[in-house]
Amino acid sequence: MSELADKQLSTAPFDARFPNTNQTKNCWQNYVDYFKCVNARGEDFEPCKQFYKAYHALCPNEWISKWDSQREEGTNPSNFTV
Repeated sequence: MSELADKQLSTAPFDARFPNTNQTKNCWQNYVDYFKCVNARGEDFEPCKQFYKAYHALCPNEWISKWDSQREEGTNPSNFTV
């Protein structure tokens, strides 16, 4: 067991050849988490703003507009309630 405890786990370092890898999921998850947070705590809850900043930094504006329209129409496939 001590052999396993001595090994340090690490992930692959950043590779500039793939700057967008996994950012789509990251973008989407922050978008969903923001609206779940707002629905649970309200827009003035400071930790919700971190999700807002993250999805605005990661997501293309066209995606945000499309998802906002879908959310307002009730056709977005995600559940925004907690």
